[in-house]
Amino acid sequence: MMDPLAWRRFAERLGVRHPLIQAPMAGGLSPPDLAVAVTEAGGMGSLGTADASPEAIRQQAKSVRSRTSGPYGINLFAPRAPVAAGDPGPVLGLLARFHAELGLPAPEVAEAPLPDFQAQVEVVLEAAPTVFSFTFGIPDASVLEAMRARGILIVGTATNVREALALEAAGVDAIVAQGSEAGGHRGSFGGSFEAGLVGTLALVPQVVDAVRLPVIASGGIMDGRGIAAARMLGAAGVQLGTAFLRCQESGTVPAHREVLREARDESSRITRALTGRPARAIPNELITTLEEVGAYLPYPQHHGATRALRGAAAQRGDTRFMTLWAGQGVGLSREGPAAELVRTLMAETEAALGAVRG
Repeated sequence: MMDPLAWRRFAERLGVRHPLIQAPMAGGLSPPDLAVAVTEAGGMGSLGTADASPEAIRQQAKSVRSRTSGPYGINLFAPRAPVAAGDPGPVLGLLARFHAELGLPAPEVAEAPLPDFQAQVEVVLEAAPTVFSFTFGIPDASVLEAMRARGILIVGTATNVREALALEAAGVDAIVAQGSEAGGHRGSFGGSFEAGLVGTLALVPQVVDAVRLPVIASGGIMDGRGIAAARMLGAAGVQLGTAFLRCQESGTVPAHREVLREARDESSRITRALTGRPARAIPNELITTLEEVGAYLPYPQHHGATRALRGAAAQRGDTRFMTLWAGQGVGLSREGPAAELVRTLMAETEAALGAVRG
């Protein structure tokens, strides 16, 4: 059931007017401009820096702090145990013709497609954001203890109750309950990713009942109706990603924005074809070609193999080969300034809750 005090208490803990968090979308989708705009509008902006170098994280954090004194968050991918490398031959063979078509060098698997996690952590500690969030698992206890010592709130991502309980046991301050509708990577880490395909409407109240921490609802929330529903389910806050992708401050390239504008509820699906990890995106030629033959490498090996092609395609606006992240609520997305969207979302929420009370 809705607990109005939980919403208010969590807002006070974050230091925001509204416990509405802009999701930390990696790959340049949530740059400092977007984080600043959301924070200044009364929510909490976030930097999705999981694939950023330590120096890039430092510069992004400085950019945010130079323009707002309000709260913001930084997100990283929790490191996972190494997995056996797959045979890159089939994947590289399929990618080779796409590289040739764009005039790119032959594809290869990068040796270190993700930056050093510990070096990233050191920069986060240096920047001291309001929130350190993570997905794909749980960082080592020493990392979490260092964050606590700096007064940084710790937020983990769960896709089922089992993962939420593990996060609570690790000592996080809040949990993002990521429903299966969410765009981008699935945060699953406790078992098969299929076990984490629980919809937001079912996931949030079960996590709320299972833990004694604030729960942040995420996945398919696009307007005030969704926020009001999350509050009714017991969420202390919400996290929205796809809702901000068409905002003028986001890092979405024009070609991606156009695809989002035309997308509907059935447009996105979960695939391993982009990075080797299950992630929700709008399918294109790159995805369908790899899916047809089941040509995937383990993450992050596959991520390293496809990254050059996806990056070049984004620069050229070639939607055939770029990454088109989107959640299932994409048909409700809106254009305009992020601050205006935050204000509209909160007005819609109050109207929706008022209608319920009335």
